[in-house]
Amino acid sequence: MKTIQGPAIFLAQFMSDEAPFDNLADLAAWAAQLGYRGVQLPTDPRLIDLEQAAGSQAYCDDIRALLDKQGVVITELSTHLQGQLLAVHPAYDQLFDGFAPLAVRGDPAARAAWAGQQLRWAAQASRRLGLNAHATFSGALAWPYLYPWPQRPAGLVEAAFEELARRWRPILDAFGEAGVDVCYELHPGEDLHDGVTFERFLAAVDDHPRANILYDPSHFVLQQLDYLAFVDIYHERIKAFHVKDAEFRPNGRQGVYGGYSGWLERAGRFRSPGDGQIDFGAIFSKLAQYDYPGWAVLEWECALKHPQDGAREGAEFIRRHIIRVAERAFDDFAGSGVDSQQIKALLGL
Repeated sequence: MKTIQGPAIFLAQFMSDEAPFDNLADLAAWAAQLGYRGVQLPTDPRLIDLEQAAGSQAYCDDIRALLDKQGVVITELSTHLQGQLLAVHPAYDQLFDGFAPLAVRGDPAARAAWAGQQLRWAAQASRRLGLNAHATFSGALAWPYLYPWPQRPAGLVEAAFEELARRWRPILDAFGEAGVDVCYELHPGEDLHDGVTFERFLAAVDDHPRANILYDPSHFVLQQLDYLAFVDIYHERIKAFHVKDAEFRPNGRQGVYGGYSGWLERAGRFRSPGDGQIDFGAIFSKLAQYDYPGWAVLEWECALKHPQDGAREGAEFIRRHIIRVAERAFDDFAGSGVDSQQIKALLGL
């Protein structure tokens, strides 16, 4: 069995223009002071030059040395925004253009091409950094048709997943050549948002071995999906893990859809770890049971708590939940020492 690695923290939600959150060295020092051993690194140009990381081993070695000096390592690179931009339904073009460079805004084809190049660079950068997993989003072509009203034309969903697979397959192959798993965060707003949609995609890419899952139970609470049974079903594909809490408190006025409410007023909302409804003890137990090979990474999102309080509490929360797995069975002390001949005798053989 394997002991889960951690605690680690996803830096995306903490970046700002103010010290110590405005550069990688200071963010790493801040995380280390809180007790984190790893950082999940968004591929934001303020933190990493992705093209240079893809092409220069010396540059990647310098990044690793910078983090080593602070006592932390990179757990995964993240291309959530680039993955999102690989496939965008026209209804969301203007909203998602804000995630893209100025040069490709207003041009969906150029934007998708830019995103694809970013993802291929991320594969090479991950290899040079010695990583074996990568965090991203799938993008979405079918999301506006999630609810079957008006009736979906026959073949619409299938066509959307075929196109999504067509865009992702060469990227998955690039990650395969780099020896890195692509871990899709199953997330509302993405075509890959639950087990059924992940299976649709997996079938469309012929069970590509590099198509895997970033497991974040908070998104499943908000969908009312059984997040523990999910681990039982998909554990072989879970290669990354976000520790993020959530709560779902429906009432007589709203449920899963939230009535267009903001995060404070929604029946389902994200919370700091320990403040929501998720049974993390059971999750960490299942991941240990199934030999999850990676890191437990805090992704902090909460409508109520201050982010620095969430970050401070999150390190200890993860540390408390990591199970140092046993090296021998708990009942070895009572072993009977029966040999194979005695076993046959006991069975009357």
